[in-house]
Amino acid sequence: MREREVLGTAYGALLRDLEGIGDDVGWRQTRCVGWTVRDLVHHLLTDAQRALVALHSPSSSLVDVDAVTYWESWQPGTVGAEAGRRGTRIMASAWTSVLPIAELYAETAGAVLIAAEERGRHDVVTSQGHTITVPDLLSTLAVEATVHHLDLRLGSPRSPGLAETRRVLDGLLGRSSPIGDDVRWAMVGTGRETPSTDELAALGEDATRLPLFG
Repeated sequence: MREREVLGTAYGALLRDLEGIGDDVGWRQTRCVGWTVRDLVHHLLTDAQRALVALHSPSSSLVDVDAVTYWESWQPGTVGAEAGRRGTRIMASAWTSVLPIAELYAETAGAVLIAAEERGRHDVVTSQGHTITVPDLLSTLAVEATVHHLDLRLGSPRSPGLAETRRVLDGLLGRSSPIGDDVRWAMVGTGRETPSTDELAALGEDATRLPLFG
């Protein structure tokens, strides 16, 4: 399954940059406002835990979101987003250091990939109140890992994850982005960076819709 390979690449690149991480790095700020590296790693852990539950939660209901529309409700500044940010900070603070969080994340991410192998591409599962096909779920996980890899400022995601992130952002935009660099488009499309004057001109009226998710 292509999406499983993309997710494996995204997880692999991220986990390599987290291997042996220390608290000198764990307390650094990330691109996620209000979160340190340890906060964001904890968020990634809970996302992998959610994925593991989803892959073991088959559904016979009709699909209601796909790899693109899943992101439409994820907007910064909402009540849910603010509550999630605060909750993550509280839970991450219970750990004495960042390394155990990263190690548990690595174990959980590995279990997600194994569980994904056991599912067919036409299987439907439930996650966060939605029903979604397994390939589309794996796409959302790859995009999440890729964007947060950039947020951590610890290294660079691999091209499959960046390409999937572009595909999703272009789907939300409704056309191919005029911003050609995958990393730049990921940052602008999710509100991590402000578009330049030239990018604003190229995006036209679509610039008012940014961020497409965040």
